[in-house]
Amino acid sequence: MAEKVSIRIPTPLRGHVGGAASVELAGATVGEVLRELTQRHEKLHGRLFDEQGQLNRFVNVFLNDEDIRFLQGLDTQLKDGDGVKLVPAIAGGSAGTPTGEGGGPCRQ
Repeated sequence: MAEKVSIRIPTPLRGHVGGAASVELAGATVGEVLRELTQRHEKLHGRLFDEQGQLNRFVNVFLNDEDIRFLQGLDTQLKDGDGVKLVPAIAGGSAGTPTGEGGGPCRQ
């Protein structure tokens, strides 16, 4: 079990953790530290996990810059000093703005 893992909190979620940019927790796996994080900061639970307790598909989680989806997911083992980053998916674009060929603005 890792005694000290730093979880980086993105700006849009910091209001749910008292404004903290990072939180340090102990745990054996990524899932364990994320569940501990959501127990301590309940408002985060719905932002990170779905109704079945699985990671929300709109949240990306990285362990030391590696996407956990390409490791062992929430079962990925941790060691002391590891860094976990939460990255919420960001949708972009401008509704109602037509685009022309090549993705640029449409000339009407």
